[in-house]
Amino acid sequence: MFRNRELEAAIDGVRASYEGPEEINNLETAALPNKRAVVEAYQHLRPSIYLGFYSTRELDNDNLRQALSHHLYPAYEALVEQTERVLAYERRYKNIQHPEGYAEDAVLGLFRRLPEVRRTLNQDIRAAYEGDPAARSLEEIIFSYPAVEAITAHRVAHELYLSSVPIIPRIIAEYAHSRTGVDIHPGARIGPRFFLDHGTGVVVGETSVIGTNVKIYQGVTLGALSTRRAESGGSLKRHPTIEDNVTIYAGATILGGETVIGAGSVIGGNVWLTHSVPPGSKIFGRARE
Repeated sequence: MFRNRELEAAIDGVRASYEGPEEINNLETAALPNKRAVVEAYQHLRPSIYLGFYSTRELDNDNLRQALSHHLYPAYEALVEQTERVLAYERRYKNIQHPEGYAEDAVLGLFRRLPEVRRTLNQDIRAAYEGDPAARSLEEIIFSYPAVEAITAHRVAHELYLSSVPIIPRIIAEYAHSRTGVDIHPGARIGPRFFLDHGTGVVVGETSVIGTNVKIYQGVTLGALSTRRAESGGSLKRHPTIEDNVTIYAGATILGGETVIGAGSVIGGNVWLTHSVPPGSKIFGRARE
């Protein structure tokens, strides 16, 4: 009984803490999107991209559309509902206005671009197969490579990010991060034939720009030089640009929005770079700052 009184007193203390000025005391976040619902929507989208690898029945031209509808209808409904929730929250508590039908338009825009997303992902998977001698088949890569899961989630989240959908792209990105150890901000612009070898510990910042046929090994960071929010500005480029046909080996750190790694360069393991290098560079050891 004594312990129960202590527990009740502790609960009262936690309750009282919600009366303070801290931002985390906001009780209106129940109006925000439901993380689980967003993840479930994405879990319907992913099979629609690789349907032949996820289907539990034989597929042909006669039943393909029905099988796709089985995933895309619930994905659409859930994403629209969750987008409407976050837009309503911003309208009510941040006075940010969005046009009527914005949620439907954003989600339909993603769906219309799914064919191109699929073509780009096919190039990514081809690059993984061609760049990894340990891979025995494309099927093995799709089923088992965490990097494929990470880049698939990114290419979906990036489309929603481009439509200025708040929060939901980050939920999708962080879901993939939690499963793969690969942290790609949905704002990063990544060209086709992107290959993450192993992938664990890779960080790609919001304003990173990555060209075509780039290969990155585990533990690489494409980050920002330390800045305060007030100094950085909403549109300031904070993260590096990686041009076409660049390879970055494990543990390299490349920082800064003005940093450009020229096409065809090779950046060695554990290199620290805060300045640009010309095309065709080979940087090993500790680079000059």
